[in-house]
Amino acid sequence: MSQQPDVEAVKQYLLGLQESICRRLAAADGEGRFETDAWDRPEGGGGKSRVINNGKVFEKGGVNFSHVMGETMPASATAHRPHLAGAPWQAMGVSLVIHPHNPFVPTSHANVRFFIATPEGGDPVYWFGGGYDLTPYYGFDDDCVHWHRVAKAACDPFGDTLYQEFKNWCDDYFYLKHRDEPRGVGGLFFDDHNTGDFGQDFALMRSVGDSYIEAYEPIVQARKDTPFSDAHRQFQLYRRGRYVEFNLVYDRGTLFGLQSGGRTESILMSLPPLVRWEYDYSPEPGSEEARLTDYFLTGRDWLEQGHG
Repeated sequence: MSQQPDVEAVKQYLLGLQESICRRLAAADGEGRFETDAWDRPEGGGGKSRVINNGKVFEKGGVNFSHVMGETMPASATAHRPHLAGAPWQAMGVSLVIHPHNPFVPTSHANVRFFIATPEGGDPVYWFGGGYDLTPYYGFDDDCVHWHRVAKAACDPFGDTLYQEFKNWCDDYFYLKHRDEPRGVGGLFFDDHNTGDFGQDFALMRSVGDSYIEAYEPIVQARKDTPFSDAHRQFQLYRRGRYVEFNLVYDRGTLFGLQSGGRTESILMSLPPLVRWEYDYSPEPGSEEARLTDYFLTGRDWLEQGHG
């Protein structure tokens, strides 16, 4: 049954999601705390950034809530919606990136978001988006299979084909064209989601949002005490460069935030604290470093892998 969009319900869910994720991640870290930075946007709206720095497990992490609004849709949002040009709009979401110290713990990213615009004389137009993806430096089959099983379970109540659709979309989206390689081992990505049933669409966003921590926390617990060398650390810093390249060149959220006059500190909190680039680097053939790109970053079907 179709419903009118309930903007306040979405906002309260997102604030609760931010709080619960920070609580779980802080517990997994054991020592670090998420500091809170509330901010206002002069053009309308604001948000709350929760940031952890130099914890025991997490070198840097940010879990950001924002609710921003404006009188005219930014260019990045009207390219394929010309009928909304000039319409007042609201956007809200939770977006996070977690960069661990240990190279054997993957970086993770997640976001869920809601957008609504009301053209003059027309009904509100809304859509949901979001997902999550995993970026290992040293891969483990078990981690990848677990990640994708949780992702599939989040999607299954909403349609048998949804996981595969969102998994393919994630693989296509988080792809560095100039490197001709995926950013990580994928997960879920969806955008412009509106079936005409607000209740169902909102439920899908909640299912994806709630499942992120169930996908990530067990991987953190399994890998956070793995011994590592300086060579492992240097490879992690090198591979973090790919993360920076993607976020500054391709990421829709980053581009939308900068184009709409968003808060730069919050938009760029996804970037790692330390990173290195090395000219024309190639890992030793047959090494674990080479296996990252030769085996893990190949867009494979991890659920089929789990049956083998």
